[in-house]
Amino acid sequence: MKNSFGSRTDFHKTYIPISWLPSLPHILPHRIRRKLRSKIRSRQSPSTSLASLETSLSPADTLRSLRAHRWSLYDGQYLLLTILAIFSLCIIASPGPMFKTAVSTLLLISLILPATRQFFLPFLPIATWLTFFYACGFIPSDWRPPIWVRVLPALENIFYGANISNILSAHRNTFLDIMAWLPYGIIHFGAPAVCSLIMFVFASPGTVPVFARSYGYMNLIGVAIQLLFPCSPPWYENMYGLAPANYSMKGSPAGLARIDKLFGIALYTPTFTGSPLVFGAFPSLHAGSAVMEALFMSYVFPRLRPVFAVYTLWLWWATMYLSHHYAVDLVGGSLLAGVVFYVTKAKYLPRSQSNKMFRWDYDYKEVGEDPTEQGYALADFGNGPHDADDWTIGSSSSISSGSISPVDDNHSLWEGETLASHSDSEAKR
Repeated sequence: MKNSFGSRTDFHKTYIPISWLPSLPHILPHRIRRKLRSKIRSRQSPSTSLASLETSLSPADTLRSLRAHRWSLYDGQYLLLTILAIFSLCIIASPGPMFKTAVSTLLLISLILPATRQFFLPFLPIATWLTFFYACGFIPSDWRPPIWVRVLPALENIFYGANISNILSAHRNTFLDIMAWLPYGIIHFGAPAVCSLIMFVFASPGTVPVFARSYGYMNLIGVAIQLLFPCSPPWYENMYGLAPANYSMKGSPAGLARIDKLFGIALYTPTFTGSPLVFGAFPSLHAGSAVMEALFMSYVFPRLRPVFAVYTLWLWWATMYLSHHYAVDLVGGSLLAGVVFYVTKAKYLPRSQSNKMFRWDYDYKEVGEDPTEQGYALADFGNGPHDADDWTIGSSSSISSGSISPVDDNHSLWEGETLASHSDSEAKR
């Protein structure tokens, strides 16, 4: 007798429709909805990592991405950077036109090739800052405002009742010289690269490009302030008192001259003597850089916040001990870094996820402030993936506190900003 239920091969797998998922009530906690959304998308697409890097070397891919890009007012930053870079290159007398043309050509090529663009596009603000800073040395003195010699000492006395820099530098010895030299003359210059490398491995994908842009724009703003509001540093007061200053005066290594003498080298003396911005005391970009690095690293590694705070205080002390900055300069640089960081954090910075250790562990990404802290959730199931290529990250079309998950291997090639984020064209699918 034939089995009335048929053979085992007659059974078929039953698929339960999940069209009800996008309309899940919001009574579910935000984190549960977020995890469910990630799991659903991971089953709808091939296994793709947000952490993957672009490897294409075809300029045609760049052109396709540019055609698909949604232009906005946010993209005006590239126009401003271009104008500032052209001004700087035109005013720089040395090196000559051949060298400047060669460097500019190489930079343009790096922006055309997708594999290099993902690194050099976020680097543009830093490159513009460095070029602009060097160009300041070639700006004619009759284009510049008068130098303020008495302002910073007066503010120092008003706020603190004394010149803290002179107090800290009154007692000197070789041990203190080395302890001040390490953060100010060594660590300061390597810290941005080291922090970037660490965040590239351990932070959410897209954190390093945001850090690079924040760091570059903070320094650009700082140099502009130094150029428009030139102030004399503590070493000038120690050498010339409060006598009027002029742009023909050379800079001074101040306390770093003792380091040159200690090691028998000529490193800091010629560097600071020929500084493009001799009277760029306010704001202190040494302090601003330390605060910026500490804020980003504390954001990624909140448990190590005390360590980064100690480093910041260490550098603050070093700048005053070496007679390079007043305390008010440190406050100005730190406030500038804080404003840039918190604006960035609110709109552009990818959020860290406590259960993820490496960038390769992330299967979705969230940008901006946590919606649970704002009283509403933007990571609704009904929303599609938010667009965010390397040009529009932070623009009105891509600022989002929702989650971004990989859905396709064929993502846009114009996306160096986030090192494998999702494109405008992908968001339309």
